[in-house]
Amino acid sequence: MSLHSSIHILRHLLITMLTCSALTSCDSVDDKRIPSMPVQIVFTDVGMWNMYGVGGAMQSRRFFRTKTESQPTGFFYTATTYTGYGGVLLVGDIMGDPKAYDLACPYECSPEIRVSVDSKTHLAVCPKCHSEYDVFENQGIAVSGPAAKRGYSLRRYGVYSGSTNYRVITN
Repeated sequence: MSLHSSIHILRHLLITMLTCSALTSCDSVDDKRIPSMPVQIVFTDVGMWNMYGVGGAMQSRRFFRTKTESQPTGFFYTATTYTGYGGVLLVGDIMGDPKAYDLACPYECSPEIRVSVDSKTHLAVCPKCHSEYDVFENQGIAVSGPAAKRGYSLRRYGVYSGSTNYRVITN
């Protein structure tokens, strides 16, 4: 086993242990700090999912639209598309299963302050308070920063697949 692999495994073990410790030392994880807003992103067919969704483990994509910008570029937003409070972070967890979270940092509680996934650490990071969230292994739970100290996690959304489409919706 290479040194890099060993460090990667130890890092994930440490994050899991810290998360378990945080969960048992608090009454619960607070994923309701972000206001409940409608979420509906529909991928009408497999081709649309393949183009704009997540195709496997450890992949991510951000969805949001404002008056001045939208992501992902080229995605067809309709009048019935809603992207939550700060937007939607769609990820393929470590098994490749799709999961979705609000992009807004629950410590900052602002729709303009959006987390993004760091390609080196594979954690979602707030650009303002620098809290880090494990979106691939631990359901968006904060693992460091002021959000971790308060027991916050990213608001979760549902991802469902039907016979012909995928949907990201409010749970």
